[in-house]
Amino acid sequence: MTNPYLSKLGFSPTDRVAIVHTDDIGMCHATLPAIADLMDFGLVTSAAVMVPCPWFQGAAQYAQAHPGADFGVHLTLNSEWSNYRWGPVSTRDTASGLMDDEGYFFSRTEPTQTHADVASVRRELDAQLAMAKAAGISPTHADTHMFCVGHPRLFAAYVQAALDAGTFPLAFLPGTGAWRLLFGDADIPELAQAAHELAERGLPLVDDIQWMNLQTHEDRLEEAKTKFAALQPGITHFLLHPSVDTPELRAIAPDWRCRVADYETFMSQELKDYVKEIGVQLIGYRALLEAMGSK
Repeated sequence: MTNPYLSKLGFSPTDRVAIVHTDDIGMCHATLPAIADLMDFGLVTSAAVMVPCPWFQGAAQYAQAHPGADFGVHLTLNSEWSNYRWGPVSTRDTASGLMDDEGYFFSRTEPTQTHADVASVRRELDAQLAMAKAAGISPTHADTHMFCVGHPRLFAAYVQAALDAGTFPLAFLPGTGAWRLLFGDADIPELAQAAHELAERGLPLVDDIQWMNLQTHEDRLEEAKTKFAALQPGITHFLLHPSVDTPELRAIAPDWRCRVADYETFMSQELKDYVKEIGVQLIGYRALLEAMGSK
């Protein structure tokens, strides 16, 4: 079935459209000069900020200074690094099930998905969206760090928090390529029904998700070219995690080489020219937001 937002955006059913999206903005300082450069260069079209993280305010300052930038909220319920951690903005109550024994978010998604109180999850998501708005960000979308709230137990809280905040659309919706990323070939009736209901309400869904790997940094330009060449007709959320190379980033992230390689690759004129040459159209989430008739 053809995505109805292709025609709303003026594309044909055979067009390949990509939202080139950067995660983890504000996770650490190294993400901030990266997103500033990438937005200026123009191959990246969208980004999402991590509200609980130490450099969130720096990301918010950039968004305030660039009100046309396509910034969403990377709703965060996990803190994955061993020596650089963050926790909830809504509570310090261990009964919430949001925190480990040290008072931080769990490093893995499974404990959160299994043990977190759903009402507490909803309050945390609400608080992160509210903090983003209070800091001067007008979110164009919401998405999920480590895909945590894509879990059937938490998905309704994710959807409703974003809808109540007026934050449309949502990335990583089921029924898209994100379904395979989250659950393989599993049939999750609750998520299928949610996707159907959202589509019936006229909310945009992306057709697929592709991402730059975080395991190997070699041949990054060829990886990006291969992935863009393989895009199918429809709207694809194309995900990367760019940072500039700093001692801080190296100390935090074992995958820092991949993050630096993402930055360098998506600052490449060769890649920018290639994407144009093969006819992939680039949009941000703001285009989908405007196509919905939202302000």
